[in-house]
Amino acid sequence: MQQQSTNDFSYCPDNDQVQGGNPRSHEGNDVSRQDLSVPARMNQAVSAELLREIADFCLLLSPDGTILDYSIHTDDLGSALAKDWVGQSWLDTVTNDSQVRAEALLSEALAQRGQIAMGDTSHTLPDGTDMLVRYRAVHPLDADHIMLVGEDMRSEANLRQQLMNAQQALELDYWRLRQIETRYRRLFDMVSDAILVVDGESMRITEANARAAQLLAPEQDTVAGQPFPLGLSRKAERTLNTTLEEARVAGRATAKDIASEDGEHQLDISASYLKQGDESRFLLRITESGGSHTAGPGTPAEALLQESLPVAPDAILITDADGRIVTANRKFLELAQVVSEDQVAGQLADRWLGRSGVDLSVLLTNLRRNDSVKLFGTTLHGEQGSIADVEVSAAGLSSSSGQCLAFFIRDVGRRVAVEHPTAAKLPRSIEQITKRVGRVPLKDLVRESTDVIEALCIEAALELTHDNRASAAELLGLSRQSLYAKLRRYEIGAPGDVSE
Repeated sequence: MQQQSTNDFSYCPDNDQVQGGNPRSHEGNDVSRQDLSVPARMNQAVSAELLREIADFCLLLSPDGTILDYSIHTDDLGSALAKDWVGQSWLDTVTNDSQVRAEALLSEALAQRGQIAMGDTSHTLPDGTDMLVRYRAVHPLDADHIMLVGEDMRSEANLRQQLMNAQQALELDYWRLRQIETRYRRLFDMVSDAILVVDGESMRITEANARAAQLLAPEQDTVAGQPFPLGLSRKAERTLNTTLEEARVAGRATAKDIASEDGEHQLDISASYLKQGDESRFLLRITESGGSHTAGPGTPAEALLQESLPVAPDAILITDADGRIVTANRKFLELAQVVSEDQVAGQLADRWLGRSGVDLSVLLTNLRRNDSVKLFGTTLHGEQGSIADVEVSAAGLSSSSGQCLAFFIRDVGRRVAVEHPTAAKLPRSIEQITKRVGRVPLKDLVRESTDVIEALCIEAALELTHDNRASAAELLGLSRQSLYAKLRRYEIGAPGDVSE
């Protein structure tokens, strides 16, 4: 690509003056006319210097949009932009989705002569990536050409992409928290025991379920916001205060046979102390004395648990000891792309679960050796061809019908990583590559491994030679041209920074 200075664009409205030269001599020209060319040339020089400071590159177009000349002011764009733009239509150099904006920019510049029009377009670089450019276009009053001043907006586009990724992560977290809160509220209201959450500093009730209001304040619909203890006899209040202080120290405490204020109930109160940052809470569970404190078969708590499993947001799969499916919840059926539970019952789980037949065997082997497996990364294949990245946790269960296995499967395909890439990047370690075994063909993994090792060796050579690329090339046994090509390929070092 040709490199020119912005001064090539200096335009002299005086037809008797040569660009960059002295005024032509004509009879009748007085001294004052010649003197006016000096500030004109100074203005052109200042304008050129300003363009050099604020613009990454400039274009001169004919009124029909043909590129007459261009000038590049940054080193990294010299190898990025096309080399054969002169003579082409500027509209042919922009991407398809930028055609309408580019045409509108030219039309506005031609229609509003002498005024600056501004618009954003994109160009496809030789490496296949798109470069967003903010153009300012002007059609001077005393010239036939159109000047376009381009500003490289790739860094801003990258920041926009990172912002979008962060917004998506926040939205995922927001909806996840909303779902958790909804389940929490439902469980909180449906549990048969009285549950209270009490502020550890003010000792006021911040949350309470309906059963708590029935036991402690039958005449009220809710007890939230009231001071605690509430609805207990004076003697019981002193006993409970001692229990709460014990819980504050030990974390847990229990008080039994606490009398209610009306004397009709004897209550057992279990207290847990929770501290998060500057806030502290007491979590209280209140049951009538003589009632069951643990959920046994047929209790409301067990029934509630059984009702929650089918609608759980994560896939749950129950199999026998050999991995044959006994039952599955709705989420698993959704991921497996089947309509009913009958289609999966009796089938081996590896028909859907696992990157290969090996994954289920690994899970079963680990479950026989240990009681549980946590966060095993694999995939789940749907009947219609979809593939979801999942994490599997599993545990063994004992039932009257024999040994069973419970698999808890979480879809992590939409999880936003901490370092979310905005473009395809080379893995930075062999560990990142090995995590992709089973998802990417072996030949691609071998090629990526070779690239990673080659990039790491080049970085090590540059570090040993203090970024002297000529010495690094000699150390690696490469020509300098080959080394520069690999530096561009792996995006190592600052663009255009060649130290010898």
